Parts: sequence; structure tokens; C-alpha cells
Amino acid sequence: MNLSDLQSRLVEWLRGGPESDVVASSRIRLARNVAGFRFVGRGSATERAEVEALLRQALMEPDVRPALHYVELRNLDQLLVELLLERRLISSQHAEADWVRGVAFDQAERVSIMVNEEDHLRMQFMRSGLRLQEAYEEADRFDDVLAGKVTYAFSSERGYLTACPTNVGTGLRAGVMMHLPGLAMTQQFQHVVDLAQESSLALRGVYGEGTQGAGDFYQISNQVTLGVGEDEIVESVSEAAGKLVRMERAAREDLRANHPEEFRGRILRALGLLSSASAISSEETLSLLSQVKLGVEMKVLEQTPLETVNDLLLLTLPAHLQTMKGRPLDTSVRNEFRAHYVRDKLSSG
Repeated sequence: MNLSDLQSRLVEWLRGGPESDVVASSRIRLARNVAGFRFVGRGSATERAEVEALLRQALMEPDVRPALHYVELRNLDQLLVELLLERRLISSQHAEADWVRGVAFDQAERVSIMVNEEDHLRMQFMRSGLRLQEAYEEADRFDDVLAGKVTYAFSSERGYLTACPTNVGTGLRAGVMMHLPGLAMTQQFQHVVDLAQESSLALRGVYGEGTQGAGDFYQISNQVTLGVGEDEIVESVSEAAGKLVRMERAAREDLRANHPEEFRGRILRALGLLSSASAISSEETLSLLSQVKLGVEMKVLEQTPLETVNDLLLLTLPAHLQTMKGRPLDTSVRNEFRAHYVRDKLSSG
């Protein structure tokens, strides 16, 4: 696989699915470590290399389904590392590490297995829309297959042993990425924070812990993994996501019913700025595209295809733009190229 070709493909979390007007994607993440080896942060370079070789061999065996493509990250061009990060195939921590590590992912980018991240294994299973149960069922099946090939570090008292104590137990994080511009526009986002706190959920940005909610996209996920069952975790996160869907839709309807001119004007201004800018940053592009996406979904912008907006949400990110161009670009050149690309895509539909 030529990694540069990834930039031309739509990612799973923008393909649409149940409740996709609000829910971009559902994700199950499993943290696992290999018995007999120290955790990544404590292990020697030799131990990390042994773990990486062991897990790469296991992941590449023919009975592992779906079939995976494996990439070593340590000597990979930095632009391609950033491309994988923007596509959420790896985490920020995995991208920034300087030891031997790798990632295996399938053709559809629904499965991503990080090797030697914070734990020996960070396995992600993605589905577009609100399909957390479906993602969990694949994660459970895949985990069983891999457990037949390597021995996990496990305690009969504490469950799966992980580098971070907050992952001990099931080692499972169930997360849903949501697009919440209505709640942001109506200044009701505190309700999202309150719901997350009441439900013992973490609220994070697009790329996980420590990141911001760019373009009004946020992740909610469980915080507790010890002393609670996997099914219960999946159910609680799904229930909270359902509540947020209803809250966001109510906020959108309130905007349309009670502030129609302001609502329409804001969306049209966002489209106008994107259609006329000569240079624009990634952050401003995501913010404006968030409003355009809302306008398309609310039938304010009936001539703009949703597929075009979803494409732009991904392809205007820095690594995708530079990969498209075939070389690194400094910030000013990148901002000009981004503006030109957005104008062309919006005008052509």
C-alpha cells in the first residue's frame, strides 16, 4: 500500500450512518499488554523491539480478519506520520514517540492496531454513525483471536493490566464522536459538560485526551474500566450519546424556529467566507465548515452536497493538503493552497 494514496480516500468516521447528522462515529478501544514484558514506558529498547516483532507477526497471520496492512513508524516520513494521525489511525502520543512502534489497519480503516503506544497494544474498532454495539462485537471477536496468539498480562483480581491505572480492568474505552454546533451556537454547551459529568464520561476533542473540539466535534467516552462490565460500558455511553443527539437536534430546531434570520445568515456568511477567501487557516476552515455542514443538514444550503463538505473536513487538514501537493509547505503557502482548494471544491460541487 502506498500511504500517500490514503489522502484521497474518505475515512470511516465521515461516511455516514445511523444518527449521522449528529454522530460522526462510534469507536471501541482496547488496551492490552503482553505477559512477560515490562510496559512500554519502562521497557528497554530491546524489549520494545521484541514486543513489536512478536505482535507484528501475530497481526499478519492469515487467519486475522480483516486483513491488515502493517506500517513501522520510527523511520517513516514525518508527513506520513501526521497523515495517519489526521485519519485517527494513530494517536498523538504514538505519533510523537521515538522508539520502535507500528500500526496495522485494514483497507476500510475500521480497524487500527497501534503497537508500542502507551501499552503494547491499543486496538481501535470504528464504525460510522451511532453503531457502538456493532463496533464492540467486532472488537470482542478480534480480541479473542489475538488472545489465541499472544498471552495478555492479566490479573484474576484486577483484570487486564495496563500502563495507566485508569485503563485497568476491562481495558475498554467506548467512545462516540459527535458534531454539536447547535448546542454551541445556542450557548448550551454547558449542558454537554454537565451530562458528561453526571454520566461519569470524559469529554475530549477529535484526537483524544488533551485536544480541543475543532469544528464543534467532540468525543464522549467512559472514564471507568475497573469493576464494571463491558456490556454496561457500551450501554452507558450509547445512552448518553442518544441524549446528546436529542439535545443537539432540539437546539438546531430552536435556532431555525426562533432565530431564523440569524441562523440562516450565519450559515451563509460561513459559506461566503469559504467561497471567497484567498488564504485561510486549518482552524478557521474547520469552524466554517462546521456551520456549512449544519446548513446542509438543516436544508438551508440545498445546492451544496454533504459529500463535498465531508471531504473538505478531512482534506483541508495540514498533512492531507501537503500529501496532495507531494511536498511540505510552509504555513502561508499552505493557507493559500487550502483556500484555493476549498473554493474549487465548493464551486464544482
